Amino acid sequence: MQYIPPANLRGHDLAPLLAARGLDADWINLHDFDPHSPQNVARHTYAETAALVPFHYRTATPSLPQLRAWIDGLVAAAKETQEERHSPIASITHGPSLLLLGVCGVGKTHEAYGAMRELAVSGVYAQWQVTTAADLYAALRPRHGVDSEAEFRRFRDARMLLVDDLGAERKPTEFTEEVNFRLINHRYERHLPTLITSNADADQLRARLGDRVTSRLREMCERVAIKGSDRRRRAA
Repeated sequence: MQYIPPANLRGHDLAPLLAARGLDADWINLHDFDPHSPQNVARHTYAETAALVPFHYRTATPSLPQLRAWIDGLVAAAKETQEERHSPIASITHGPSLLLLGVCGVGKTHEAYGAMRELAVSGVYAQWQVTTAADLYAALRPRHGVDSEAEFRRFRDARMLLVDDLGAERKPTEFTEEVNFRLINHRYERHLPTLITSNADADQLRARLGDRVTSRLREMCERVAIKGSDRRRRAA
C-alpha cells in the first residue's frame, strides 16, 4: 500500500469523523513511514473515498445509530479476518448491507456519504464503487465501443457498493428489472456489503423492483426508515 503523508488530509474536516471513532488528529497524522499501519491505511482509504464523494457532500457525517452500528460491525469483522489470516492490513471483503428509506430530501444521500467518510478513517481498508440507479442503467445500455458486461462487473463485484435512488423509476422496464436482479442477487449470494438509498416505501419497492429483488433485499439488508420533510425545500 502506498504511503500517504499526513499533510495530504489537511482541510478535509475529519475531526467529527475521528471523534466518532474515539480518535483524533494526532492519531491519523502519525508520521511513522509504515505503509501498513492503521493510520496510513486510514489516510490511503480516505484519499480514495474522498475522490468518490461529490463536492456537495464533502463534509458529510453520519448521524443515524444504525449506520454507526453497521460501520462498527464491518470494522470488527475486518480486524477479525486480519488476525485469522495474518494479513498486513485489515480489509473489508464481506458483510451485511443497509437500505436507507425515506422521501426525497430527508438526508439519505448525506448519511450514505457520511458513512463512507467515517468508515474511511477507521484504519480498515474499504474500496468503494458509487453510482445512482439511473447512472447505472445508463452505463449498461448497449452502445458502440463499450463492453456493457465489463461495466456491469465493475459494480457487481465491488467490495463496497453505494447505489443511490434505487427504485426511483415508477415504471420499470425489462432492462432495468434484469439489471436490478443480476446486481442484487450476485451481492446477496456473496455477502458483499452494499449501501442502498431509496425514496420508495416497502410496498412501492416491491412494485418497482419485483418480488425476487425485494425478497433478497429484505434478507441481506437492515432497513432504516428516515423520517422528516424535504430539507432542500426548506433551504430554498
